[in-house]
Amino acid sequence: MAIMTRITFDSKVMGGKPCIRGMLVTVETIVGLVASGQKKEDILKLYQYLEPEDIDEALAYAAWRVEEIDVPVVWVSACNC
Repeated sequence: MAIMTRITFDSKVMGGKPCIRGMLVTVETIVGLVASGQKKEDILKLYQYLEPEDIDEALAYAAWRVEEIDVPVVWVSACNC
């Protein structure tokens, strides 16, 4: 995976969700807008403080996350009840 410089994580910003450059815009918001058919130009007009690279990196991050595999954790009780 390429190094991502525009995606930030801060527990004090949007509950620690991945955001764009520390702002109150989550990757989830950007991906949702693109998925609903919004064009990059329209998103940039709506969020004038975003840059085209922000949208590109949000999509790249989302694609990378989809590739991750979740491994279920099985809890074993240490109690001999």
